[in-house]
Amino acid sequence: MPPGLRRRTPGLRREEVAQLSGVGVTWYTWLEQGRPINASPQVLDAVARTLRLDAPEREHLYRLAEVPFEAEPGALPRRVAPEVQGIIDTLDPLLAVVYNSRYDILAANSAYRDLFAARKARRIGVPNALWTLFTATAEDCPVVDRERELPVMVATLRSAYGRHVGESAWEEYIRALSAASPWFARLWAGGEVIPPGPRVKTFRHAAVGDMRMTSQSLSIDGMAECRMVVYTPEDEESREKITLLRERRERLWPPAYTTENPAL
Repeated sequence: MPPGLRRRTPGLRREEVAQLSGVGVTWYTWLEQGRPINASPQVLDAVARTLRLDAPEREHLYRLAEVPFEAEPGALPRRVAPEVQGIIDTLDPLLAVVYNSRYDILAANSAYRDLFAARKARRIGVPNALWTLFTATAEDCPVVDRERELPVMVATLRSAYGRHVGESAWEEYIRALSAASPWFARLWAGGEVIPPGPRVKTFRHAAVGDMRMTSQSLSIDGMAECRMVVYTPEDEESREKITLLRERRERLWPPAYTTENPAL
């Protein structure tokens, strides 16, 4: 704003916020008062820029206006902090991975990669666990009893989807996965909703056979809607098998194996 009269308090006046955002003072006043004015994303973004809101504050503004929020493309997480990667690497031979609420794989340790091949999901931009599992053949899928486990994952996805209805990234993801997997499309149409939680799952590896694992989800500070999932052996036999997998990996790839690009 150009220099003007001396201010008694810092910050912008209501009229100045409206002027810089390109909206009327009355309209902006009604926005502050929570009146039903049908604010558009373009206008909310203009207000957010004027007020210099950060990403969480911008999302909060959208929620207050009851407008579907979609993060700016540059703000979407693609990698985790090195400290988080270091934690999941240290958990080896336990399987550990970082998912967002859409099951994009943001990071994984070597033990997780022993079982899950995420390369098939590269065509959607980010490796994704649901995409991989629903497009894999029954023989290639590491999850035993897919008929029981994959519907639970779809129901967990839908519990997160409620916060993103109408967002282009989510709608395109659902559309593309439904086209790639008729089974996913049928499950999605069923409308089941389940929040994330601990479960006992059985995984199968060609080298060691079946392993019973308990999944546990942990939140990560500063990463909204992301969770670290750690799989721990349910019995001693399974514990011995994941140790054998680590020893096998170290024999096959001793010098070259690295955690660089962990989700690929």
